[in-house]
Amino acid sequence: MPARNDAALAFLKTRRSRQAKLFTYPVPSRDELTEILTAATRVPDHGKLEPWRLQVIEGAAFARLADLAEARALELGGDAEMAAKGRGQYDLGKLAVVVISSPKSAPKIPLAEQVASAAALCFGIVNAAEAAGWGACWLTGWPAHDATFAARAFGCMDGETVAGIVHIATPPADGPDRPRPDLSRLVTWVDA
Repeated sequence: MPARNDAALAFLKTRRSRQAKLFTYPVPSRDELTEILTAATRVPDHGKLEPWRLQVIEGAAFARLADLAEARALELGGDAEMAAKGRGQYDLGKLAVVVISSPKSAPKIPLAEQVASAAALCFGIVNAAEAAGWGACWLTGWPAHDATFAARAFGCMDGETVAGIVHIATPPADGPDRPRPDLSRLVTWVDA
């Protein structure tokens, strides 16, 4: 029988989603964040392509991104609500890791698997940050899915997209847990 890691299972079963808007300082140091990213980058990556890249956002970069999001909302003819939603996570950000899906030309590695690797990396960052004692929240928001904003804000080139933005900082005290999925409704067992 394989060896169990009960501590890891307990962590995964009890981890909580926390709202980034409730995060406070301090944030991880560069060394602490490097440890988190080192753990998180152990994701499925068929062919060792590393079909993603990362940007760490801190300090004044948040104000720049908030302004870019607001400007883009206005360019698109959006209203004040769209602009406010676009600015939101950047106005309140403390430290964030932007995961950019950057697929490579690899005929044997399907595009879907490369994009999934970037998504797995987002969740790996959330888990590694929380395991290190920090709060982590995977957000994206409409601006990150807008190609023009993504190019201006994060230097995304053709074929690149923002897989997620993971905010990391000091978490609030735990509140009530959210409802968990009812596996009896979602899992089908197939044995033939």
